[in-house]
Amino acid sequence: MADTRGELEVETLLKIVLGLIAVLLVLEIVQAILGSIAGLLGPFFIVVQLAIAVLIVLWLLDRL
Repeated sequence: MADTRGELEVETLLKIVLGLIAVLLVLEIVQAILGSIAGLLGPFFIVVQLAIAVLIVLWLLDRL
């Protein structure tokens, strides 16, 4: 039985880790932007979320 461990190069693993860190940073930025928008809208943010959810459901059902 051949041992197949360790076939990935170090550079490949570093690229994967850096890609995951980049995705995490983008998600943090998006969360900060959405948080500030939610703070500005206050109680109306729930209505906006519901409207977006309804539009997505209607689009998925081909009603839009």
